[in-house]
Amino acid sequence: MSLDNQAALHRDGAKRPEWTPEDGGAEFASRVMDGVSAEGALLPRAEHPVPKRRELTAADCVSGVLSGSRTILSRAITLVESNLPVHAETSSRVIKEILPHTGKSTRVGITGVPGAGKSTFIDVLGNRLCEAGHKVAVLAVDPSSSVTKGSILGDKTRMERLSRHRNAFIRPSPSGGTLGGVTRKSRETMLLCEAAGYDVILVETVGVGQSEAAVRSMVDFFLLMVITGAGDELQGIKKGVMELADAILINKADGNNALKANTTRAEYDRILHFLRPATEGWETKAHTCSAAAGSGIGEIWGVIENFMKTVKASGVFAERRKQQTLSWVYTMVEDYIKQKFYGCEAVAKERSSVESRVTSGALSATEAASELIGLYEGSLARARTG
Repeated sequence: MSLDNQAALHRDGAKRPEWTPEDGGAEFASRVMDGVSAEGALLPRAEHPVPKRRELTAADCVSGVLSGSRTILSRAITLVESNLPVHAETSSRVIKEILPHTGKSTRVGITGVPGAGKSTFIDVLGNRLCEAGHKVAVLAVDPSSSVTKGSILGDKTRMERLSRHRNAFIRPSPSGGTLGGVTRKSRETMLLCEAAGYDVILVETVGVGQSEAAVRSMVDFFLLMVITGAGDELQGIKKGVMELADAILINKADGNNALKANTTRAEYDRILHFLRPATEGWETKAHTCSAAAGSGIGEIWGVIENFMKTVKASGVFAERRKQQTLSWVYTMVEDYIKQKFYGCEAVAKERSSVESRVTSGALSATEAASELIGLYEGSLARARTG
């Protein structure tokens, strides 16, 4: 600030801050202007608070989802994912109303070892499907922190092209520690996407493990992705997971890895020959692709289409969908019982004491379980008589 400007400020009522030395010269050029009075404020105070976003009714959700509104679909999914009792009745009504409009999609579960390139593969495959006229929904279930229950939810950033496509819908959902990384409400989310017109549902799961049976119980086709170098990967993949797969896909089969990928594919095929097929009437095989280079993507989608034709013609598809619905029913029953048990006041009050006695050796695991169950049953009995 020039000395002339400093003098102008001083004439206009500006004053030195208290921390400026009294005999300070031009090097202490700071000045403080008087504040603007309320009467002269440029932005008048709002007379009314900004209204909150209106809570959606069940009818709002149903009509919005059926019309294909992304915004309403997102809010409806948030509603069914909610654990608040106040939302339970509304979400139940929404699912009931949209059921006649569901079940017409191809549901594909995609799992694999860390670093196998699942998100890159989905980004490329999803874009090709969208360009071919399909509507693709991706349910990307991220691992949640066991401490904070938070979630990275980074799949939208890893699927940059697909997330911008008008025919695609990506929904990252925290797993909340649920077995296999599948959220408790994933099935309802899938139904909402189907009702909104998405005819291909891709479910990306957190990784490989025996718990991936949870994924198998909600999709038509189960794809296991691995990377080249069969020795290490075969040791890290359990037999139970391979028995669930309808196809094994070796990714990153490009450049110097191409030969190794074909060797890996042959080794998987030899192992699969001795395993029971995951789907009756279908032979599980290994395939190669390079998601980064875009090669082999069309071929694996052709495998999925051939699979769907085969199982629909044999009746396996219809039977599997029925069994999945029953599995859904009993999963919800188990969740309800678990919530009721651990939410019981008597159980919660004594749980810490029981755990302490078990870890100290004063109480066996069997005795502890009987004691907690007794507390729960006693609470139920008192509720009935009271």
